Amino acid sequence: MKKVTINDIARIAGVSKATVSMVFNKKDENISQETREKIFKVAKELNYIPNSVARSLATSKSYSIGIILPDITNPFFSEIARAIEDEANILGYNVILCNTDNKIKKEEEYIKLLISKLVDGIIFIAGGASKKSLKLIKDNSVPFVLVDRYIEDYEDNYGVFCKNYEGVVEGVEYLLGKGKKKILFVKGPTELEISKQRFEGYKTTMSKYGLYIDDYVFESDFTLEGGKRATEEILNKLNDFDAIFYSNDVMAFGGIKVLTRNGYKIPDDVSVVGFDNIQISEFIEPELTTISQPIYEMGKDACNLLVKVINEDENIEKVHYYTPKLIIRGTA
Repeated sequence: MKKVTINDIARIAGVSKATVSMVFNKKDENISQETREKIFKVAKELNYIPNSVARSLATSKSYSIGIILPDITNPFFSEIARAIEDEANILGYNVILCNTDNKIKKEEEYIKLLISKLVDGIIFIAGGASKKSLKLIKDNSVPFVLVDRYIEDYEDNYGVFCKNYEGVVEGVEYLLGKGKKKILFVKGPTELEISKQRFEGYKTTMSKYGLYIDDYVFESDFTLEGGKRATEEILNKLNDFDAIFYSNDVMAFGGIKVLTRNGYKIPDDVSVVGFDNIQISEFIEPELTTISQPIYEMGKDACNLLVKVINEDENIEKVHYYTPKLIIRGTA
């Protein structure tokens, strides 16, 4: 069967090919609403799908953006990707989602793919030491926005971030206020700036009250398995502690599993706090006490910011910071 073209639509609608092209490429300011509606009606009846390559050549835009994220199995990233996709759809953009599995080589390959696809911009959530990846984006003059994770030397680029330090301070102060003094902290990978910020919030607050002890600090991955490994290490080394503050919710879920299997009652024997407030935090029992990031709002904001950068909007606040808040539930 022959592919439907704009020539077919022009013939049936009784207009010129140029008129159809201008309507599809949104250069139709001088075309009547009646004509536009007729063209769209014919296109719908013929199941016409516009050639995006031709459209991008005509408009110098592909109306597509890329999202690079480190781990789609982590609900934090899937929730933020959903928000970006929802907002992109409203703004008339398609989304190409790239999951790097926290692998730098995969990250770089996806960036090359997105550049070859002529995306208008990229929303970038780093998986690790991603300076080389960002240089690749920048050298190819592709607009980008950083989300959630800071990258050294790129702190002043367009970005949407959460105040990690302040969030952990609030959580530790809450635990101290509940009479907890032996508070352990499970931090994320050292190379990530957010891990450093969250740990500094813990260290500064505990030190303020003379309660900081190096042996109370453990390190692992921002994963369920990472939380399990760290908690097993805790139980092998310590038997006297009041609370465990995990650097994200997924780690906390892994930790709760290990604690429960070892006979600990939460929160009677040990309090548990996470960070992120992903949706599943409300589904476990007891429900997770956590530091809430406004995940959906951050995703929407990142998409809006990127589109403004793509359109060269002059009135842009480059870096947007969100303040997290403590959500008190059943684990602490």
